[in-house]
Amino acid sequence: MRGPGGSKWVDPAPFEVSRPRLPWWAYLPGWWKLAALPVLLALVAAWLLARAVRLVVRYPLAVSLPLVGLLVYRSFGPWGLVVGGVVLVLVLLAWARWARASFVRHAWHRALSEWRRATVYVPRWRTVVRLAELAKATPDRKEYRPRLGRVRAEGWRDRVRVRVRMIPAQSPATWEAQRDGLAHSFGATSCRGRVLRPRLLELDLVHRDPLHRPVPVPELATDAEGVDVKRVIVGRTETGRPWRLRLLGSQVLVVGVPGAGKGSVLWSIVWQLAPAVRAGLVRLVGIDPKGGMELGQCPEAFERIVYDNGPDAVELLETVAAQVKERAARYRGVRRLWARETGEPFTVLIVDELADVIAYQPDRKLRERAAQAVQTITSQGRAPGFALVGLVQDPRKEVVGFRHLFSTRVALRLDEPAQVDMVLGDGARARGAAAQEIAEDTPGVAWVRQEGVREPVRARAFHVTDTDLSTLRGYLAAGQATVHTLPIVEPPATGHEGVAA
Repeated sequence: MRGPGGSKWVDPAPFEVSRPRLPWWAYLPGWWKLAALPVLLALVAAWLLARAVRLVVRYPLAVSLPLVGLLVYRSFGPWGLVVGGVVLVLVLLAWARWARASFVRHAWHRALSEWRRATVYVPRWRTVVRLAELAKATPDRKEYRPRLGRVRAEGWRDRVRVRVRMIPAQSPATWEAQRDGLAHSFGATSCRGRVLRPRLLELDLVHRDPLHRPVPVPELATDAEGVDVKRVIVGRTETGRPWRLRLLGSQVLVVGVPGAGKGSVLWSIVWQLAPAVRAGLVRLVGIDPKGGMELGQCPEAFERIVYDNGPDAVELLETVAAQVKERAARYRGVRRLWARETGEPFTVLIVDELADVIAYQPDRKLRERAAQAVQTITSQGRAPGFALVGLVQDPRKEVVGFRHLFSTRVALRLDEPAQVDMVLGDGARARGAAAQEIAEDTPGVAWVRQEGVREPVRARAFHVTDTDLSTLRGYLAAGQATVHTLPIVEPPATGHEGVAA
């Protein structure tokens, strides 16, 4: 078929348009819709009520204060509102003056939490999670987006509880990869996350480091009976609470790069144990392979010190291991855990640069004997009253192959993110422990994980200066005459005791 002028006729393409789709309820008869109208209105009312309740829960102060003000205005007029406002201000000032801690916790932080949630997190939340690819959309355009839960501001930290509707291929590691982006998006210096339970994450957006200033040491105590080896205070946590380190029934491993503050942890322990050391209730034994550069600053605190990693150091380790076995044999059938009532001192063995003794010692036989003795102390010493405090720089397994025997682990500044889990255990970095991000100008800041506590704690040890060490030397030297120590128990003749299974 040809068109006008002899041109070939071409049929036009049919007009294609998508057929409109109506919702299912549009096909219902009219009387069905009329009968369902009361139910629909009830559901809408319930939804509005739930939204109102959620608003009151999220912003109790922002909702209650205007309502109370309106009630006062309607009851007493404008002057009543002015008088009520003045009285409220005076009450808050008196509360802040006479009970500052309570005011900050129950009033200031609550008001700050509501303000930051309404002005920072709610307006930015949807955009941030979308751009960070934490929200996903299905082919049918249904979006799965994390829900913003409670926001708790603590002045230096905003604790954001994020309820995540987990979708396929998403895991907490996805949030771990976006920590830096989330921190910058909400104006924070760092972001830490932890898994509370399946499908529930909690983020800590830190705006100011509460541990940026050194923590001064307290005054030396005079009461030796007040020294509790179960709760030795060696610093302060980021929440402002004392950092308590357990020695009785525990073995302590302190890991950090040079300059991270291992000496701060070491001397904080010695400082707090000094009254008991002077009274003979606690005995300190030390090994310093660096020739005494560290422990030699206050040798008066130690009953016995070895300043190398050679035969003398190995002999001391084997001596302590023999004492562990000898005391455990005497406690058999009598008691299960050392107590002060036994009349025997609690023994703390401090090994600075533990790797120099058990890994870097060139003599293979000495290295094996040292490692065997350390394993005996760490595996059997907790019950008879022996604690080992080992300090190392390298946490790799080939350096300290028995890290699992240390129930308390302290991670100071580290070089690599992978080292965090080496020190604190698998999953510690995913739960927020970022030891690799500790600033170089904050020595003594560490992440701590103790036995029985799942979440690692961030803390800073006391800053013990050279002047403090001079004071400590004078304090211990003045009471040396009253110190009562036990004789050193010689190891067996073979010097090769196996480690209990």
